[in-house]
Order: sequence, then structure tokens, then C-alpha cells
Amino acid sequence: MNKTEQYENLLPQVQSVMDSTADIIANMANMAAMLHETFGFWWTGFYRVIGNELVLGPFQGPLACTRIAYGRGVCGTAWKERRTVVVPDVEQFPGHIACSAASRSEIVVPVVRDGEITAVLDIDSVRLDTFDQTDAEFLNRMVEML
Repeated sequence: MNKTEQYENLLPQVQSVMDSTADIIANMANMAAMLHETFGFWWTGFYRVIGNELVLGPFQGPLACTRIAYGRGVCGTAWKERRTVVVPDVEQFPGHIACSAASRSEIVVPVVRDGEITAVLDIDSVRLDTFDQTDAEFLNRMVEML
């Protein structure tokens, strides 16, 4: 199955799980697990907006940074610029926060509720250039389900 087919298969499953509870933390945890298991990413998870920083939320993968400042790193940039950020090579991203030296590429998708960014979905890969417009499109559709 190619990437598009994997996402198309996963979308209704994620929707079904999201429909089963209104608890945002449970839904973030399940979405991270489903994405992580389907694609085998290095790190898949959420950072929640609490005050003026992003705080680690539900995730799958190795140890992670616990707090990220507004505008800092890929996650903080996606929050500040209110847009999905795709980074083919994290070493080329100014101000990248290296929570793990194994991470080589990254995508961060803002979670918007009632016009405000409440969290970001952060996914890291150990391979360069893992993420593209297909990932951005489908991941945006998924976070809308939250």
C-alpha cells in the first residue's frame, strides 16, 4: 500500500475512535498510537498549548522534550505561524530543537479549536525527507477530527 492508501484506510478508523469519546487527551493518545503504528514513525505525539509554551502531551516513541517556547523550534514555529511546517532535514532548520539526534525530518500540524491553536501534532522520522504535501493534507484532516 502506498502512503495515500494508508492514510485513506486510516481516516475512517481515526474518525470512529474520535467519535467514541469527547475526551481530548484520550483522542490525542489514540491518534498518536494509530499514526505511529501505521507508519512506524520515530516519534509521534502532541504538545498542548498551556500559557505561553507547548507542554508535552500524549505521544508514542522515545523520551521527548517536555516544554517548548512560543516560536522556538519546528513546533513553536508552527504554533507562531499558524501553519503546518514540513522539514525535510531538521539540521537545516534554524533553531531546531534536538530532543533526539536520531530525528532527521519532521512535520508539525497545528490543532485549531474555536479559532485558537490548542496543540500541535509533531511527527519525527529517522529518515531524511519523509514528509510531503500528502502527509500535510491527511494529517490536517485528522487533527480537524479532534
